[in-house]
Amino acid sequence: MKLARPISRHLSTSTTPPKPERVANTPISSLTSTKELHAHLIRTHLHKDPSSISEVLRYYALSPPYLNRARFVFNQIERPTLSGWNLMIRALSHSDQPSEAIHMYNQMYLQGLAGNNLTFIFIFKACARVSDIVYGQKVHAFALKLGFEWYLFVSNALIHMYSSCGDLGSARKVFDGMTDRDLVSWNSLICGFSQCNRFKEVLGLFEAMQVSENVRADAVTMVKVILACIQLGEWEIADSMVKYVEENHVGIDVYLGNTMIDMYGRRGLPHLARAVFDRMRERNIVSWNAMINGYAKVGNLVDSRKLFDRMLNRDVISWTSMITGYSQANQHAEAVSLFRKMMAANVRPDKVTVASVLCACAHVGSLDVGEAVHEYIRKHGVKTDIYVGNALIDMYCKCGVADKALAVFQGMDKKDSVSWTSIISGLAVNGFADPAHEFFSRMLREGIRPTHGAFVGILLACAHAGSVAKGLEYFKSMEKIHGLIPEMKHYGCVVDLLSRSGKLQEAYEFIQNMPIVPDVVVWRILLGACQVHGNLALAELVSNKLIELDPSNSGNYILSSNNYALSQRWDGVAKIRGLMDESNVQKPFGSSSIEISGALSNNLSNS
Repeated sequence: MKLARPISRHLSTSTTPPKPERVANTPISSLTSTKELHAHLIRTHLHKDPSSISEVLRYYALSPPYLNRARFVFNQIERPTLSGWNLMIRALSHSDQPSEAIHMYNQMYLQGLAGNNLTFIFIFKACARVSDIVYGQKVHAFALKLGFEWYLFVSNALIHMYSSCGDLGSARKVFDGMTDRDLVSWNSLICGFSQCNRFKEVLGLFEAMQVSENVRADAVTMVKVILACIQLGEWEIADSMVKYVEENHVGIDVYLGNTMIDMYGRRGLPHLARAVFDRMRERNIVSWNAMINGYAKVGNLVDSRKLFDRMLNRDVISWTSMITGYSQANQHAEAVSLFRKMMAANVRPDKVTVASVLCACAHVGSLDVGEAVHEYIRKHGVKTDIYVGNALIDMYCKCGVADKALAVFQGMDKKDSVSWTSIISGLAVNGFADPAHEFFSRMLREGIRPTHGAFVGILLACAHAGSVAKGLEYFKSMEKIHGLIPEMKHYGCVVDLLSRSGKLQEAYEFIQNMPIVPDVVVWRILLGACQVHGNLALAELVSNKLIELDPSNSGNYILSSNNYALSQRWDGVAKIRGLMDESNVQKPFGSSSIEISGALSNNLSNS
C-alpha cells in the first residue's frame, strides 16, 4: 500500500530554492505603470531577478530624468544579464557623465561578460564624448578580437569615435576597411573632417560618395558640405549643392536652412537667403539672426530692422547684429539709441556689442553712453579684449577726454599696433603734442612697428606744436627707416605742418613736387592757411586749381569768395558767385545735432 505524497510546499525542507514567479515582460509606457510594477516586484521579492525587473530597468534607463532610479534598480539585481548591462552603459553614454559608462563596462568585464555588438556601440560613443582615444583603442582591439568590428553599426561608432578624437587617419582606416557602408558611415567621416577644419577633404568625400556608392545625402551631409564651401569660398560648388538639395528633395531642417541663409548672407545675396528663410517650416533664433546679419551686411537696415522688430525672443546676437549694422552704415545715432533699448531690456552685452556701441559713441560724441558702457564693463565683468580696449581709447579721445583714454591704455594687459596708434593720434588731436611724442618713441623702443596711422598721429602732433623740423624728420623716416610708402593723408599732414607755421611757399612747392597727384583736400589745407596768413596771391592760384579739380563742390567757391572778401576784393567775390551760378553749383544744407533727453536731434538749414 502506497502512501500519498504530502502536498505542502510551504513546509518543504528541501535545500533547493523554489524558482521565482515570472512576471510577463510586456513593454510598459508610462511612469505610473512602471512604478506600480516596480512596487509589485519588491513586494513579491522579484526585484532582484534580472528577467522580472528588466522592463522597469528599461523604462528608467531610457528616460534621462530617471537615470538615478535606473542605477538603484540595477544595483539590486543579482547577476545582471548582458542586456541589463547594455541598458546601463547606453544610458550613461548619453548622460552628462559619459565616463561612468566606461566605468560600468569595466565592472561588467570583471564579472566575466565580454559584451556584444550593442555594448561596443555604446562604449565607443562614451569614448567619443570624453575624447578618451586611448581607452577607445583598447576596446577597439578587443572588439576586433571578438569579430564585432565587421558589424556595420560598430564600424560606424568607431569612425565617429576616432573622428571626434581628431584621429582622422584611424577613422579613415576603419572606413576604408568596411565591406558595407551606409549613409551614417559617410556622414560620420564627413563630420569628422569638418570638425577638424579639413574642408577640401569634406568636398572630396562628398564627391566620392556620389560616384562610388548609391547613397543619397541627407540634411546632415549637406550642412557639412555647404559649410565647407563657405570656409573655402567655393561659391559655384555651393550653388551646385543647393541644386542637389532641390533635385533630391533633401529635407531642409533648421540646421540646413540656417547654413544656407548664412552662405547667401556672406555672399551679399539676402534675397536668396530670404527665400530659404520663408520656406523653412521650423526656425530658431539662429535663423532670425542670420537673416538680420544678411540684410545688414549689404546695408539694408530697413528690412533688417523689420525682422528684428518681429522677433518674439531676442538674444545678445540679435541686438549686436543690429547695433553693428547701424554702426558700420554710419548710422551711429541709431546704434546708440538701440543700445539704450538693449540695456532697458536687461540683455547683457558681449565684447562685440561693446566695441560696436563704443565706435558709435565716438562718432556722435556721446560721452555719457560711452562712460556708462565702460562702467558696465567694470561692474559686470564683461569679458574684454584688445578690440574693446582700443574702442574705449578711440571713444575717449574723440570725445575729448584724453586722460581717461590714457588710463585705459595703461591698464591694458596686451596692446597691438592699433592701441599705440589710437593713443598717439588721440593725444595729438587733443593738443597733447609732447605726450604723443613720448608714446611714439616708447612704441619704437618696445619694438612695435609703426603703422601709417601712427605716422598720421605724430605728424598731427608736430603740426599742433609747430615742430616743423621734427615733423619733416618723421616724414622722411617713414620710407627710409620703416619701409612705409607715404600716402595722401601723410602728404596732407606735411602741408598742414608747413602751412600752420606760415611756410606757405614751402608748402606750395612741396605739393608741386609730390610723387602722387595731390587731391582736393591737400589744396584746401593750403587755401585755408593762405586765408589765415593773408596771402591773397597764392590763395587765388590755389582757388583756381581747386575749382578746376572739383568744379561741383560749393565749398571751393565759398573759400575763394571768403579770401576775396577779406581783402575787400568785391569784384573777385562777384566773379566767384557768378561762376557758381554758371556752373549751377548747389550750396549744401548745413546740419547740426543736439542731444535732448538722451536722444540726438538733427537740424538742417539752407540759409
